[in-house]
Amino acid sequence: MIRAFHPDDLPALDALRAASFAPVLAGFRAALGARVADVALAQAEAEQAALLADLAASDDHTLLVSTGADGAPTGFVALRCDRASGLGEIVLMAVAPTAQGAGLGRALTEAALERMRAVGMRAACVGTGGDAAHAPARALYSAAGFQAVIPSMTLYRAL
Repeated sequence: MIRAFHPDDLPALDALRAASFAPVLAGFRAALGARVADVALAQAEAEQAALLADLAASDDHTLLVSTGADGAPTGFVALRCDRASGLGEIVLMAVAPTAQGAGLGRALTEAALERMRAVGMRAACVGTGGDAAHAPARALYSAAGFQAVIPSMTLYRAL
C-alpha cells in the first residue's frame, strides 16, 4: 500500500533511508579513499537526514510512504512539483534493503509520476548517481521512462 506521509512516520523513514543509502555511502568512501572521504563525506549522513526532515516538514513537497502488511514503512518517495514551470522532481527515494527487488521502487516511482500528472506537471526529472551502487536506481528510472540525460560529474582530490 502507498499512502500519504504522517509525521509519526519520520523516525522509521529516517532509519529506512540510512539503511538504504549505507551501501551508496560505502561505495563513495571506497571510490574516494579515506583521506578525501573523511573530508568530503564527513557530513553526508547528517545532511541527508536533514534533507528528509526538511522534505517531511515542507508544504512545497509531497512525501508518499509504502507500507508492508504490518503497516510499517517499507519505502518512501519525496517529490516536488513546480507549478510555474510544470516540472515535477523526484527529490529522494528509498526502499528498505529487505524489500528491494520486489517492485516497490517501481510502485513508488509510478505513484510519484501519477501525483505529478494529477497536479498538472508536464515533465518529470530525477537525479541519481553514475556509480555502481546507483545502477539499480538508474535501471528503475530507465524502466519508468526516464531517458534524457544531462551528464554531471563531481571531481575530488586530496590536498
